[in-house]
Amino acid sequence: MKRIRVEGIVQGVGFRPFIYNLAKSYNLKGYVKNCGTYVEIVVSGDNIESFIKDIERKKPELAKINKIVVEDFEGNEFSDFYILESDGFGGNSAIPPDIAICNLCLKEMFDKKDRRYRYPFISCINCGPRFTITEKLPFDRENTSMKDFPLCEECLKEYEDPRDRRFHAQTTCCPKCGPRVFLNDKEGDEAIKEAIKLLEKGKILAIKGIGGYHLFCRADRDEPVLRLREILNRPSQPFAVMSLIEEVKKFAILSKEEEILLTSRERPIVVLKKSKDYYLSEYVSNLDTVGVMLPYTGLHYLLFNKVPAYVATSANLPGLPMAIDEGEIVKLKVDGYLMHNRRIINRCDDSVVKYIAGRAIFLRRSRGYVPEPIEVEIKNDFTFLCVGAELNSTVCLVKGNKFYLSQHIGNTSKYETFLFLKEAIKRLMELTNTDKIDFIVSDLHPLYNSTKLAEELSEKFNVPLIKVQHHFAHGYSLLGDNNYFDECIILALDGLGYGLDGKIWGGEILKFDSGKFKRVGHLEEQYQPGGDLAVKYPFRMLLSILYKAIGDEVFEKFEVNKILEMQIKKRINSPITTSTGRVLDAISSLLDICQEKTYEGEPAIRLEGRAKEFNIEVEPKIKNNILLTTPLVEECYNMLINKEPIEKIAYYSLIYLADGLFEIAKKFSDTIGITGGVSYNKIIVERIKERCEEEKIKFLYHSRVPNGDGGISFGQGLGGYFWSL
Repeated sequence: MKRIRVEGIVQGVGFRPFIYNLAKSYNLKGYVKNCGTYVEIVVSGDNIESFIKDIERKKPELAKINKIVVEDFEGNEFSDFYILESDGFGGNSAIPPDIAICNLCLKEMFDKKDRRYRYPFISCINCGPRFTITEKLPFDRENTSMKDFPLCEECLKEYEDPRDRRFHAQTTCCPKCGPRVFLNDKEGDEAIKEAIKLLEKGKILAIKGIGGYHLFCRADRDEPVLRLREILNRPSQPFAVMSLIEEVKKFAILSKEEEILLTSRERPIVVLKKSKDYYLSEYVSNLDTVGVMLPYTGLHYLLFNKVPAYVATSANLPGLPMAIDEGEIVKLKVDGYLMHNRRIINRCDDSVVKYIAGRAIFLRRSRGYVPEPIEVEIKNDFTFLCVGAELNSTVCLVKGNKFYLSQHIGNTSKYETFLFLKEAIKRLMELTNTDKIDFIVSDLHPLYNSTKLAEELSEKFNVPLIKVQHHFAHGYSLLGDNNYFDECIILALDGLGYGLDGKIWGGEILKFDSGKFKRVGHLEEQYQPGGDLAVKYPFRMLLSILYKAIGDEVFEKFEVNKILEMQIKKRINSPITTSTGRVLDAISSLLDICQEKTYEGEPAIRLEGRAKEFNIEVEPKIKNNILLTTPLVEECYNMLINKEPIEKIAYYSLIYLADGLFEIAKKFSDTIGITGGVSYNKIIVERIKERCEEEKIKFLYHSRVPNGDGGISFGQGLGGYFWSL
């Protein structure tokens, strides 16, 4: 008799029913059961070795096996093979992410003869919510919010039938026993039909999904989109759109790789180029791109009738967490609330990806991917918690070589989001069966709420607190993403991070060697008049940089009040920064593309959207491994005076930065990587990659972890690992 322990993503993916049927096919006796965070199998009979090989070879599509441990076992013989009730013992495993509705369930939902016809919560062993409904492991119905809906006789029969697709499917239900939807005084399908009528008329609805509420409205009409912007106080940030794949192809350019990603079970938002036939409201996105996702629940599919595309954006005000209950959502004055009575345990935003340099990279890694761990090729004996930065924040729990990166949390300077940060940490520890922490890792910035929380947690657990500099964390994130730990140069480019010298960093050339980073170059230091005011109003950065280039002439060319003029001349309240973001902001202001930042990275993002490729020569100015940005802004200014096209000037600025950074980086290493928020800029990244290929230099870029601050906690994890050696 053998006892087999299987670790990995083996709960909520049909693993026990698979083992049951596999064991029966080999005529084996014994049992399978969930044990907290792993699956235990005991078998006796012939062909056990073949059975074990088939566990790995024939495992369910959604399963991921990290380890199989086999040992001899003495015990009473079994007369058959059984699925036993779960035990709550420890282990090292994970529940799967939320999974989009499968094609079989979708077919049943639109089959008039099926008992689940038009039932929005239809699911089976291969699809449905997982992470968002789970309170604790093991992944059994009583440990999820589905425990509120006892199975009816028909569903129970399917649940207990080994031949059925819903055999031991924990989320299975039907109109008799499952969750219900409501809209005003209507319930069930009548509520859905009423919602469709309201949406078709141009109304705005709050619709409860699997990870939180979305606000829906027609994407092909201006009035509801503009009104939605007023409700959310989002004057220009692009909205995500939900549509069916046939319709997406009409308003967006779609590559084969992007179509595969759109239709995947993860169902992320994919940033696509608008097509020439783009017909959605211009107020959906003021960029040359639009974020698109396909429906991923039965309810989403049922909403499509005459409307070709909906705006489907997270129902929260800027900086706040995604709303998950009625009390949060009614504060938003919309035209209706399509709710359901299944509790959301773990709020979870949609994931966002973009194709750059031939690969899909995460702008946000959340629904569809969390909480699946990211494995890194290291030997680590510690368990530690990394609390991230401040904006676009996540947390990361490191156990051995597995990095459990949380869902998107957001701006932790907001009180509500800070509470969500604490909640996410608690949930992550519970779902990974973690009760012991060896140390805590935070950002270096002393004023971040996450840093203050890390200090509290350090005292609570009585463990060391390690602080990792922001851009070093970006660098570690890139290395861990690539499992590359040899000597190299990392370009860490973003808006801001607290530097080792107390200044604002953001355009850093970092050398990695023997587990440590050293700053070997950076962008020219510039003054940031008014501190955060210069972030909100890029014109301030433009004036500050141009003043260095042309002196008082800048105040003759631009209308400036005397107070701001004096602030720039005397450098009053003007912290020093090497930020790449602030330079791009200045050029965006110069070209009158964006004069006020209303969301993170807006001026730089819109600058990229206006840039068009030109055959131009660029000679970056470099001094002592510092890329000079004053000459860049001055040249853009001269090009504007000479009436060069805006698109050409925008392109020139991005190529100048890419070429200049590359020229410095190649002096130090034959391996160059790029990370940070600016590494979402397609033109900069692909130019650096092209230069690397031309000169036979290895190029490192992201694929598993967000480039921006959403990957900081992951990078802190690598920083903590190297500290522990």
